[in-house]
Amino acid sequence: MAHGVSVLALLVVFATSTLAQAKAQELPVSEVAPGIFVHQGQTALMTGENEGATANIGFIIGESAVAVIDTGGSVREGQRLLAAIRARTDKPIRYVIYTHGHPDHVFGGAAFAGDGTEFVGHRNLPRALAARGPFYLDAFRRIMGAQSLDGVRMIPPTLLVDGTIKLDLGSRTLTLKSWPAAHSDNDVTVFDEQTKTLFAGDLVFLGHIPVLDGSIRGWLAVIDELGALPAQRVIPGHGPVSEWPGALADQRRYLETLAADVRKLVARGAPITVAADTAAAGERPRWQLFDDYNARNATSAFSEIEWE
Repeated sequence: MAHGVSVLALLVVFATSTLAQAKAQELPVSEVAPGIFVHQGQTALMTGENEGATANIGFIIGESAVAVIDTGGSVREGQRLLAAIRARTDKPIRYVIYTHGHPDHVFGGAAFAGDGTEFVGHRNLPRALAARGPFYLDAFRRIMGAQSLDGVRMIPPTLLVDGTIKLDLGSRTLTLKSWPAAHSDNDVTVFDEQTKTLFAGDLVFLGHIPVLDGSIRGWLAVIDELGALPAQRVIPGHGPVSEWPGALADQRRYLETLAADVRKLVARGAPITVAADTAAAGERPRWQLFDDYNARNATSAFSEIEWE
């Protein structure tokens, strides 16, 4: 009898340990509004140690289905996001929505492939993934290590956003909007009408310096239209969930400063290297990762503005 009790005790301990381990695999998420769950990524460069988990990703639960908003920077992160979803609901994941095609937002896609899940993105995204996917995989295999890239593959969207579309999760409507070239040339926002919550992707940065991979003039041009969206809160691509539209102020100042500095340099005939070294230098104390991205932003802005 004692032997039986000891075996039973061991089984209980094993089961408890297994449940704890399973729980540990879930990506930490916060419910920022009813049915809206977000994991805030690290403000850091993608590495093997952080599993590429540097972007904000999340999911929305409706009465009949779930939508995932971005999948993270590795299949491992995507699997942990899936575990977080399954800890909260067994409803089918009907949509995976990409806010754009950068690795920290799309490398986890394979965790959600199959089971009838439809991938959704900007009309330009399939072309962008086809053109850049091999480069991204090669570059991040070197940066993060081959093991961190296990299972990563580019999964292009089949439901394309060209203008505005609405998705129904069951008594919950999401409005998706495609934007002209701004942060990238394939940005999409997701607005939950029920809670007035906006997933802005990398059209909005907070704390983390904005990263320019599209058009600085385009980005500045869409900020007012973005700000007019009737949201109460925004989930930026990077940084904390914040009130809307106040969350746009720091980014607007940075982009306006960068554009103004570059225009002055172009007007006086300064070379692009001077722009990389000096444009928006006064913004350095205000942003994390400034030295990792500002020179690249200035170079991109210079290349665009010199042809005005």
